[in-house]
Amino acid sequence: MLQLPTKRVTSIALTAAAGAAALSLAVAAGTSATAAAPPSVSGSPEGAFTRIADFYGSYIDAVYDGDGATADRLREFYLSEPLRRELRQWEDANHADGVLRAQNVPLKWKVTSVDSGMGKTNAAVTLTWSANTTTTVHVQADLATRKITAIRD
Repeated sequence: MLQLPTKRVTSIALTAAAGAAALSLAVAAGTSATAAAPPSVSGSPEGAFTRIADFYGSYIDAVYDGDGATADRLREFYLSEPLRRELRQWEDANHADGVLRAQNVPLKWKVTSVDSGMGKTNAAVTLTWSANTTTTVHVQADLATRKITAIRD
């Protein structure tokens, strides 16, 4: 018969008991005993769709932080000149941010690819304002220049 040292047996018993207790707690709480995967974000500088997501993430961060100079530079880099002119007119008429179509900054954002074709890619940008309020803007980018060319309600 195999004999283990007393300290080793006690250590094994304690480890097994702790593991069983953790599993029981996870089951009782309705959660998994395995850890959730960490969040990740990926993209490519070559893709127009990725550029839409990059722009909205960076732009919202800049506006949230009150950094108007960075928000302006992001508009200059990501948006076509005709769209920048159109947004200025929209903002003058509506007294709101034309990119966000609002006076406030959203709490969250999500960019979903809609389709691509005829040299353009289209995305729906869902902006979350509160637990029960979202709006969606439709954004189009040129596949060749990767510039955002249209933002519509």
